[in-house]
Amino acid sequence: MNAPLRFTRERLLASHPYAAPHEAAGYRLHGGFLADGDYVSPRTLNRWPAIRAWGEALKARGWPLIDATAELLKAPGYPNREQYSLLLKAGVGQPLWNALTVTGIIEGRGRALCDAQAPDLSPLVMEPLADTACGHLAGLFFAHGADEGGDPREPGVGAHDAMWFAARDLVFGPGAYPLVEAPASISREVQGREMPLLPEGLEQLIRMLMNVLMIEIRAETSFALHCALFRDPDLFVARRGEADLAAQMVERIRADEASHVGYLQVVISELRSFTWRTPKGAVPGAEIIDPVWARMVEWHGLTERELAAQRSRAEIEAVVRAEKAAGEADALLAQLDALASPREGA
Repeated sequence: MNAPLRFTRERLLASHPYAAPHEAAGYRLHGGFLADGDYVSPRTLNRWPAIRAWGEALKARGWPLIDATAELLKAPGYPNREQYSLLLKAGVGQPLWNALTVTGIIEGRGRALCDAQAPDLSPLVMEPLADTACGHLAGLFFAHGADEGGDPREPGVGAHDAMWFAARDLVFGPGAYPLVEAPASISREVQGREMPLLPEGLEQLIRMLMNVLMIEIRAETSFALHCALFRDPDLFVARRGEADLAAQMVERIRADEASHVGYLQVVISELRSFTWRTPKGAVPGAEIIDPVWARMVEWHGLTERELAAQRSRAEIEAVVRAEKAAGEADALLAQLDALASPREGA
């Protein structure tokens, strides 16, 4: 029996019947626990089966899913595990506190997807859309935004923003350091048009989805890093139980985010599989999508990752020099630089 490919908005947003709510570190959070104690992400009762079914249907039409793994990242994250461990053992916790705070703030901005207008692609695409992820964008956008910044239908229930803040407070304690501002944007911005055969508003939406997918892929390395740090028995010794719970919190975020990578991977793969009606006539979607996706991967996987490392290194140096005497700061920074990860192929 073939898996269903059409879903109402209500079915797409349905959650599992939870046996216990999700609460931690004083936060009431989304998702919940089944009778066996397992955490299950919100709004995935039908969303995950739908994403998998759309992906299988696309492959059955002869189109592979684009790569959406960390293999796309050609520059290492910064700081790496050894560098963070060095700083934490030296009593320099603010860089990690800042990173967790900024991540929570950026996650909260994702709630804007709840209000994103899903385009009607049918006048532009020659293939039928009813059985595709692209035909269900309204529900997928809302679910994604609710996961990141909270479901507007559930006031007081925290989402990924609150979950990152909870993890931060668990390992450091509330108010351990001053709050920090997040950058205005972590997306690739361009001047002019990259897909001139498509309406400009649609081009902007597709670029936004590509940006979000690459940010989600970059986040995967962050999940692994934070779980390793929080579970390190030599770190957060005085808050060992809280740190273990913080690692569980990150694993729950990671489980939630998997559906975001999944649907965005399918959507972008579908976009490149379609035949588009353009002012120049029928054009294969791969000709429109692939060059822009390649540039997006290059920017997020290498260019911005290296720029972010430079910014982080400067910010860490400022903190270290503010907290340590000159000679001690110089020695710590030299050790930090010696532990830097090499770039792939370098």
